[in-house]
Amino acid sequence: MFVYLDNSSTTKQYREVTDTVVRYMSEDFGNPSSLHHLGITAEKAMKNARNQVAAAIGVGDNEVIFTSCGTEADNTAIRGAAYAGRRRGKKIITSRIEHPAVLETFKSLEEEGFIPVYIDVDKEGMINMEQLESEIDDETILISLMHVNNELGTIEPVEEAAALKGEALFHTDAVQSFGKLEIPTKNVDMISVSGHKIHGPKGTGALAVKSNVHIKPFIVGGGQEKNMRSGTENTPCIAGFGVAAEMTHSHRSANITHMDEVRDYLMRGIIDGIDDVRINSPKEHYCASVLNVSFLGTRGEVILHTLEQSDIYVSTGSACSSNKKNSKSHVLTAAGLSDEEIEGAIRFSFSDLNTIEEMDYVLDRLKDAVGSFRRLGSFR
Repeated sequence: MFVYLDNSSTTKQYREVTDTVVRYMSEDFGNPSSLHHLGITAEKAMKNARNQVAAAIGVGDNEVIFTSCGTEADNTAIRGAAYAGRRRGKKIITSRIEHPAVLETFKSLEEEGFIPVYIDVDKEGMINMEQLESEIDDETILISLMHVNNELGTIEPVEEAAALKGEALFHTDAVQSFGKLEIPTKNVDMISVSGHKIHGPKGTGALAVKSNVHIKPFIVGGGQEKNMRSGTENTPCIAGFGVAAEMTHSHRSANITHMDEVRDYLMRGIIDGIDDVRINSPKEHYCASVLNVSFLGTRGEVILHTLEQSDIYVSTGSACSSNKKNSKSHVLTAAGLSDEEIEGAIRFSFSDLNTIEEMDYVLDRLKDAVGSFRRLGSFR
């Protein structure tokens, strides 16, 4: 049996998405800026996809800018807001558990003279709202807080935080919540999403910017995307992104209910069948697509590769930082987990395609993998 439980890293593309991408690669392959028939057809595909993505986010179609990925959307929002507001102040605020696309951008801006502030989180990854409120002042020009944490699945109180922003611009990285939860839009100025987390093509993303918000463009040139993201648009994949957005949005409620059932089944099986485990994901305010568990006395990386031998695919953390050898998860570290808890952590991440039958198979192989590691460990 093949079981894919690394959906927070990327998802399997829907067949309907692939068919759409192939069509705009092989048949309707025109440049959407061209004036002839093929160009107009491509332009219509872009417009349709923009409507589909906007509806799934909950914003106007005139507020959606297509990007190459969620990382570019984060960079565009953060840098654009920082540069637009630097005459008023240089204070920028985020949390300690953000995606590297946010944290590394803040680090880069600090080298340019901006003043970053990092908000702490509790053991379940929930941001400290009192600290956030105390840090916001007249010098604050940007606040960036993710909606759902990619390692723990914690749903952050984005709209409550955005209500505190004052004159600052507020950005949320909604890459992990898009297609699964209602996206927070009240008082939120900019929203980043990605295509390949919702069964769409890799290399697609979008940034929603409220129509009354003006930020500096990140990529300049030909003036595409209302001068906010120049370069010939990736029409085939954007069209596929639109299909994926529409499909996940229309089935969102049923999908999240199904994922929650599968997640709960696996979690209960782990708690009942394996000793010395710690559930790191929150008991409340969690997104059903993520379950993070520490198997104490083991190494998560070894368990991952043991499961891989049985065609079960999981993760030890964020795919975007997995190439950094010998580094602990910054998310689990910020949440105050011990070295043992971090070393033994596994992230299971779900999609609507997972089944209860698959979880029985995972539990069987997982018990063997953990038991085998612990037995071997006792002889060291």
